[in-house]
Amino acid sequence: MIKRICLITPPSIFLLDERVFMTLGILKVAAVLEQAGVEVEMLDLSGVENYEEVVRDYASASATSCYGLTATTPQMPAATKIYRTIRAMRPQARIILGGPHVTLIHAAYQYEQKRGRDGRGTSAYRSLGEMFDVMVVGDGELAVFEALETTAPKLVDGDDPRSSYFLTNQNLTELPFPARHLIDVDSYHYSIDGVRALSMIAQLGCPFGCGFCGGRMSPFLRRIRMRTSENIVREMVQLYETYGMTGFMLYDDELNVNPKIIELMDLISATQEKLGVEFRLRGFIKAELFTDQQAAAMYRAGFRWILVGFESGHERILTNIQKKSSRADNTSCMDIARRHHLKVKALMSVGHPGESEETVRATADWLLAVKPDDFDTSVITTYPGTPYFDEAVETKPGIWTYTYPKSGDQLHSLEVDYREVAEYYKGIPGEYTSYVYTDYLSAPELVRLRDWLEGHVRGKLGIPYNTAAPAVRYEHSMGQGVIPSTILKGTSTTGSGTRMM
Repeated sequence: MIKRICLITPPSIFLLDERVFMTLGILKVAAVLEQAGVEVEMLDLSGVENYEEVVRDYASASATSCYGLTATTPQMPAATKIYRTIRAMRPQARIILGGPHVTLIHAAYQYEQKRGRDGRGTSAYRSLGEMFDVMVVGDGELAVFEALETTAPKLVDGDDPRSSYFLTNQNLTELPFPARHLIDVDSYHYSIDGVRALSMIAQLGCPFGCGFCGGRMSPFLRRIRMRTSENIVREMVQLYETYGMTGFMLYDDELNVNPKIIELMDLISATQEKLGVEFRLRGFIKAELFTDQQAAAMYRAGFRWILVGFESGHERILTNIQKKSSRADNTSCMDIARRHHLKVKALMSVGHPGESEETVRATADWLLAVKPDDFDTSVITTYPGTPYFDEAVETKPGIWTYTYPKSGDQLHSLEVDYREVAEYYKGIPGEYTSYVYTDYLSAPELVRLRDWLEGHVRGKLGIPYNTAAPAVRYEHSMGQGVIPSTILKGTSTTGSGTRMM
């Protein structure tokens, strides 16, 4: 088995600021590898402007012959460039791809094969297979060891619940915490009500079937797996003791799908009393599941912000999305939060089946009525692994159409090579490009209405736009060829601490 690997987090050039939340999945894999005695080096390219240059310099100076990349779908164009750079410098290197994108593509491929047809998922899956030596789908913490074997197969499947690689609640509780020491924690900046914070993942999976959401065909992303409350709080204590953190962003899909959420909140409260500190927390909740009891417990635990994917203010769109929450549910969620002094960031989107100028204006009206403390609005992207992608059929050359069967409303999307194109998704106001359109709105009209909605609501509610931090630029103009510690760190297998390369 390979005993040395360089793990790489590609940049996320679509984000306003890339040095906010670190990528935890690959750091979990790193922690498991280190525990097994594998030497791990980490290239964290988040926010690095000239990331290809960093990879070129590393590959030319290092003897490492194995590279592992993680990538979401919007990161794939950057991951593709990283792959080509490594391949050019190290033709014989083993290059492994893991993470959400390949998992979603594989799930879409499997769905198409079960239906007896080759479609976009099959084509995308085969294209990835032509590039990467090994693809790891689903949970990577245990699957990575097969990917490092001399005779590793093309696909290592950690997305099959029957596999020993698919993590159980017990696995999640027993595995080491993410190897945050492999990256420059101080270069990440996020705060909750002025308290510096780091992100955590307390549980995995979301059971709901929203049409726009990735992973609805993937057990890795659909099935809920949970750590114990004690284990979650133990990670908080570790972050407090190691980095002095008292702020925690819980990046789970929906915190309140956990039936033990009150128990968890009470334990977080008790831990603060024991430590003599006060925490600040932030996380996502599901609107129709939210209760006064949950809200009160969350406030006591230190929550001051919650994020809710309301998506739309129009009943027709909420039905077409299969959101399972009504406009009344969403309004009730806002009322509960306000009663318990929790601020709400409303997450909205446009471009769903049946979207029209009327439905977008209804979303604006609803936001103005409930007055969230913050919000954002995006144009929908038909990611692989979403029902909008997986259940679409090609109605014209290069045009794929999803139809919500109960209403007949449709969403049309242009075919995209996700390895090469990122313009379909932008998080920067004024730079959106829509690759979808509806029966009522063209792609340019969706972008125009998205921009209008954001500007109109922010102006009326006095909510300022978010601003971006400048990208980091890797410099080696002194000719020393040293990659700065904000980009590359490695650990020795002796566990004697970190050594910067």
